[in-house]
Amino acid sequence: METQQKRQSLRTSGMSSLVTSQLREMIESGELPPGEKINEREFCEKFDISKTPLREALKVLVAEGLVSHRQFVGYRVTSIDLEELRSVFEMLHALEEFAGSLIASRIKPAELAEIEALHQRMLAYHDAGDKKNYFRTNQAIHAKLIDTAGNPVLASVYNNLMSKVYRARGTANIGQSRWDQSLGEHEEIIASLNGKSGTPLPNVMRRHSENTAKEVLEFLKKHNKPARVVQ
Repeated sequence: METQQKRQSLRTSGMSSLVTSQLREMIESGELPPGEKINEREFCEKFDISKTPLREALKVLVAEGLVSHRQFVGYRVTSIDLEELRSVFEMLHALEEFAGSLIASRIKPAELAEIEALHQRMLAYHDAGDKKNYFRTNQAIHAKLIDTAGNPVLASVYNNLMSKVYRARGTANIGQSRWDQSLGEHEEIIASLNGKSGTPLPNVMRRHSENTAKEVLEFLKKHNKPARVVQ
């Protein structure tokens, strides 16, 4: 009997981990936008699970700050703190610029080839109108650029800050004009890495970061739902 209970506990634990990952991705991609109420019955049906693993998953997301919970009211996706986000972006601008100064002198041919391959993949997603995979590949390029800088402390600080903006970037419905502009900025990053741009890499990377922040903050200022207070 005890062994059977342990097996059931392990199954529930494994299932809740999968549900946690799926819900986290839905929140960070904007599929579940800020302020959205999480209907437990609907999600149990969607994932074909009982309430136990769903609630275990939601507890994790509450601890991560992605979901809020009020007794007798339920769970809701948290709103995004725009002032904190603005401050995080300001730090990221400086880190992107600093990283650019290191990358310019440290990048190896194999690393450049990998970044160029990712860029070509991202270009294909852009041409196909596939924003989801474009965004994922975009993240991979920036992660590789930071890794190429060869500074573990920089990478640690950068990754910690980026974790705070993934959801904001995923939530913001970037228009076609900014999408095209962003791709052009990535083209300039590649050109600068190859010594074919008139603008130094640190300047290119900072400008790209600033333009992204401007678009995201403007979108969220209009669409970010504040948390509802229920009396």
